[in-house]
Amino acid sequence: MRENRRRPPLELVMLDCDGVLFDSFRSNVAYYSAVLKEMGAPPMDEETTRLCHVYSTPQLFAHLYRDSPARAREAERIAYRIDYRPFLEYMDPAPGLHDVLRRLKASYRVALATNRGKSIPPLLERFGLEDMFDVISTILEVPRPKPAPDMLLYCLERTGIAPEQAVYVGDMENDRIAAEAAGIPFILMGNSVPHPLRIHSLEELPEFLKRHGLLDPTDG
Repeated sequence: MRENRRRPPLELVMLDCDGVLFDSFRSNVAYYSAVLKEMGAPPMDEETTRLCHVYSTPQLFAHLYRDSPARAREAERIAYRIDYRPFLEYMDPAPGLHDVLRRLKASYRVALATNRGKSIPPLLERFGLEDMFDVISTILEVPRPKPAPDMLLYCLERTGIAPEQAVYVGDMENDRIAAEAAGIPFILMGNSVPHPLRIHSLEELPEFLKRHGLLDPTDG
């Protein structure tokens, strides 16, 4: 992604959901608090609150109940039984979300690659995003969640696009690891880990890609 080095044209922009398209802090805390309440567990501590923004649902409960696989499975069953739609009111869309997606979609294939699962269809419906993505990859489509590269490789396979012609935008170390394992250039949103390619808001993305030679310079 160096400016002085020619690259094949960018054809696929892959985006994480939480931390990129949405600030889901309040939603995740409310959802997992509801699950743990049904489990009779104490309120989430600071570390659990952090991990609920990093792990997929199975990963989180496997971690919390690592000494009791049966309890982990019970928590997972409760989580999948709970209707996520009431928690969508706590999802905060990134500023300019629809405009950025329309700009990207005008020039590229656009994919959603997220450790979420059953919450994605109601989320897309609630925020009018059903037609914004050419490919959607969640933990329901692949064997392993991030940091494994499975869901990014799934997007490449579905589109027939080479890794060097794609980019993944995420906000966590798990995202970076997944992108590197898939051979895909990575752009970090935020400051969670050191990384040379970084944006601080979704609205920066089109101009960032243009500046780094990854976006058609004729794009508005």
